Amino acid sequence: MVCISDIHLGANDSYSEITRNRDALVNFLNQVRVSPNVKELIIAGDLIDEWFIPMNLETFSGKTQRDFVKSVAFNNKPVIDAFNNIVKDNNVKVTYVPGNHDILIDSNDMESIIPGVSQARDVRGLGSYTPDDIPEIIIEHGHRYNFYCAPDLSNRSITQTDTILPPGYFFTRMATSSVMQGRPKRDEDLPVVNKNELGADQYHYFLYWNVWKGLVTDFPVNEGLDEKIINTNIDGFNDSYAINDVLPYQKSGDDIIKVNLFDGIIETWDERQNLNLVPVNIPIEDAVLRGAFASFLDDQSGIQFFDNPVSDKRIVIFGHSHEARIITSLNEKQEKNVYVNSGTWIDKNKCTMTFVVIIPQKCNDSAPSYVNLYQYSQSGAIKRLESQAITNLK
Repeated sequence: MVCISDIHLGANDSYSEITRNRDALVNFLNQVRVSPNVKELIIAGDLIDEWFIPMNLETFSGKTQRDFVKSVAFNNKPVIDAFNNIVKDNNVKVTYVPGNHDILIDSNDMESIIPGVSQARDVRGLGSYTPDDIPEIIIEHGHRYNFYCAPDLSNRSITQTDTILPPGYFFTRMATSSVMQGRPKRDEDLPVVNKNELGADQYHYFLYWNVWKGLVTDFPVNEGLDEKIINTNIDGFNDSYAINDVLPYQKSGDDIIKVNLFDGIIETWDERQNLNLVPVNIPIEDAVLRGAFASFLDDQSGIQFFDNPVSDKRIVIFGHSHEARIITSLNEKQEKNVYVNSGTWIDKNKCTMTFVVIIPQKCNDSAPSYVNLYQYSQSGAIKRLESQAITNLK
């Protein structure tokens, strides 16, 4: 079993995050296709990127989401052809799990470019996958546990639809423009927001503001904070928005903290987790302050599964953070658990073109299964980064 994630195929190479690694990905998929030992290929989210698009562009260019998905497939035809060849051969099962950058892309959209692909979905924009022959494994993208990237309901009064776009979408649009502009120096100071004494929710909006302050400071853009530059026409949003529309604001130093977009995101966090089928509730303060960190996602493997008494999972695979790694732990029976992040295939990542290989136990119940983390190269060479054996799986 092979697992990859975070490929981030884009509709336009001028801003797509994978161009240089695309040929290597095709070569890798062609090797998977003919490998006699690979029985399944899992794509753990962010195959298609609907977020990494400059602010001034309309995501769908006046067309539909299906048109956008097909334009991505056309722009990355060798990659999509390679996936389709695997599916058509019917020797290696191909399973897709949604990510946050393809959170709106539904099963019919995916079927339109990779006919016959198996899809693991539960709530809209989310999914998890457990292979039939290894019930102790769970594979998902990981954005289910991320305050900034999980499906969100707080804008439904604005869009009058069941929108699920979270704040991470708007940040990614800003960050894309910032990267393309060379991260210019900001001349405009951010408005000040102060902590008030108006209750716990207000304190958490203050924390939310501080996270946004750091993000906007790290990814400045040439445009002003009040310029209506974020072109949407996606998931019920039909207007153009300013950066200030997503930043919490305050009229005076001890006044209530408000926000235009995502008004209510703090108050609805528990409801949002319930709708998104989060097994173990994540406290709002931890979610706001640590949600953007890779270590927070890593911790969820234990919180949601290994330390959860109703979970039987011993191997957890996430993507999302783009930081490939293996972390082991022991459960109450002193049995090893293995968490692995599958990393990414985008061009500019420090460690890129990584993938996971699971080798099930052979011969008898006492034989180990192996969890391996590998890195592919432009030349086609494969480097093993880490390997862990795990025993006593059913």
